[in-house]
Amino acid sequence: MRPIAAFLLSLSLAGCVMPMEPAQQTAQQPVQQTSTAPNVVSPNQAARNFIIAVNAVEPVAEQICRARTRGINCDFRIAVDDSPGQGPNAFQTLDDTGRPILAFNLALIANAQNVDELAFVIGHEAAHHIAGHIPQQQQSASQGALLAGILVAASGGDQATIQEAQKIGANVGARRFSKGFELEADALGTEITERAGFDAMRGSAFFDRLPDPGDKFLGTHPPNADRRATVARAVAALR
Repeated sequence: MRPIAAFLLSLSLAGCVMPMEPAQQTAQQPVQQTSTAPNVVSPNQAARNFIIAVNAVEPVAEQICRARTRGINCDFRIAVDDSPGQGPNAFQTLDDTGRPILAFNLALIANAQNVDELAFVIGHEAAHHIAGHIPQQQQSASQGALLAGILVAASGGDQATIQEAQKIGANVGARRFSKGFELEADALGTEITERAGFDAMRGSAFFDRLPDPGDKFLGTHPPNADRRATVARAVAALR
């Protein structure tokens, strides 16, 4: 398989939650809405919270998916990554049959302060699938690769240079709408969270403990303040 084709096939909405550095998981990063220091959740309680959130959010997400889409698989599969040494992370991808997978690692489950935060993250990841972000991302990456390859070929580049340009172009293309996808998933994820019976504003406090990516050019995530504002607007519209 050509390198660029392999890159396009591997695209998923990975890393929807920006991983924390170890030093940022301390009590020096407070959750603003709840207390002056993060609540310590026991492993058993964290597991129970995750199960509660999954059981409530998954059927709501599937109902909304079936109501608002045509021709896509709405049977979500929940996966937990137990690999050690990772920062909190979650992502949405598809298996070989097109079934949507919502994946969460143990660090994220343990880091969540309450069941609302877990419900919000699950709703956010489900929203990526409902909104069709992976196919859109792949199309944008394909267009970026094609354009970059044509430009380098026209300037006389050899095959290796063309392939390298295609990979760079695909990466840039994949990031083109990334921030917008995250905000769109935040808004729809808010609706899913609220309809499942949880508090999306309380759930989005998870952002307060993440490194703020700022407004970087071709960054994959929008500023945390923009994400919280998106959730607030979505909640206001629902209520």
